[in-house]
Amino acid sequence: MTVENYLAEHSSELEQQRNDVSLTRYTGRFAPSPTGPLHFGSLITAVASYCDAKAQHGKWLVRIEDTDIPRIYPGSESHILRCIDAFQFKPDAEIIFQKDRLELYEAILQQLQQQDLVYACQCTRKMLGSNHIYAGTCRNLGLDFAEQAIRVKVSDQDIYFQDRLQGQQCSNLTQDLGDFVLKRRDGIINYQLAVVVDDYLQGITHVVRGADLLDNTARQIYLGQLLGYPRLNYMHLPLAMNAQGQKLSKQNLAQALDLTQASQLLQAAFTALNQPPITLDTPARMLLQGIQQWDASRIPVGTTLHGCYL
Repeated sequence: MTVENYLAEHSSELEQQRNDVSLTRYTGRFAPSPTGPLHFGSLITAVASYCDAKAQHGKWLVRIEDTDIPRIYPGSESHILRCIDAFQFKPDAEIIFQKDRLELYEAILQQLQQQDLVYACQCTRKMLGSNHIYAGTCRNLGLDFAEQAIRVKVSDQDIYFQDRLQGQQCSNLTQDLGDFVLKRRDGIINYQLAVVVDDYLQGITHVVRGADLLDNTARQIYLGQLLGYPRLNYMHLPLAMNAQGQKLSKQNLAQALDLTQASQLLQAAFTALNQPPITLDTPARMLLQGIQQWDASRIPVGTTLHGCYL
């Protein structure tokens, strides 16, 4: 299916998504991956993205980034939805699931293929070894796209962006990464493509997320340029750590959020973000107070939250 056919077939649905957010001056989002239950680091991101949007009279959306279907942890999607309810966040549009939009991403890949901006790659991890910069081995081989990975051609250019918290960033994808994968050999759509397409279609203007995703930003800006999408505003938050000095993550078996302690955990999240004290109350009232007091300039600068060990 071509991108034109897809957009024509789903035009009313996609138009409704953009109408739901009304393309406001500020539309933010919280976009967890269901590879495990949400943990305290996830809550920090949710709180910061929510308050930053609402403090600027913007909208806040939730998107479940589940294109990597084999890695979906059983029950994690329902846990995410329970967390949204328990902490009393109020999304401004219907929650979307990326696994329901795979045809859309395939259509965008076809668009890029027609413009000769991507190519098929037969290289395996074993063939690539420890090389973290792809050398463009398959770029000019003209391989058939069937059952191969698909890489995007990057150009030798410096990509600058001003992160609201981490300051000016610069990356040259040719020198730092090389042509990167948009679709894996097993047919899984890469996160980089799906997030760029959905941010555009959902009218996202501001991205507030963890500093572990800072390195992804240049790739996403580059893809957005290729597709003619407007550039977004970014703020990458410092990461909560465990007692071993590792970032809280599903891979490090971070403890799932205890929904019976929602108010206490919210209070801890605002403290971790160095916001003014929040009175212990219902989550809805605490979030309202947090929005009224929100000051992004108070968030600790850096990529880790020192003293935040959970």
